[in-house]
Amino acid sequence: MTVEIGDPAPRFSLIDHTGAAVTSDDYAGTPLIVYFYPRAFTPGCTGESCDFRDRHEAFAAAGYSIVGISPDDPETLARFRDEHGLPFPLLSDPDHDAAAAFGAWGIKKNYGKEYEGLIRSTFVIGADGTILHAWRNVRAKGHAGRVERALI
Repeated sequence: MTVEIGDPAPRFSLIDHTGAAVTSDDYAGTPLIVYFYPRAFTPGCTGESCDFRDRHEAFAAAGYSIVGISPDDPETLARFRDEHGLPFPLLSDPDHDAAAAFGAWGIKKNYGKEYEGLIRSTFVIGADGTILHAWRNVRAKGHAGRVERALI
């Protein structure tokens, strides 16, 4: 399953870095940037998350909230968030349900081998709950800047 621009955004209910439940309903009426990343503390995911951190104020000034979603457990997400000073929630999706609903879970290729995994992707959900932008299978380096240029 994958979502396209104009589709209603998939609903999600996940646990954040503090162990609290967070749902898509918590962001109703607010434009939301949702970025899916494979694993905390890896070079690409750290760089991408820090790039979103560095642009957080600009996104917030334009009215956007940000959440990062990965399969990591809440404890790992808490350490990752604290170590890198990330000012937005990180959500745990261990069963890949949210990623699959957005189309960010599927077949990947690495060095000629195919395997199932998280596909680095970013979605912008409008205040009305529809998908406004979708970037799939993105390169971590420079991605947050591309999102910023598209939105601000």
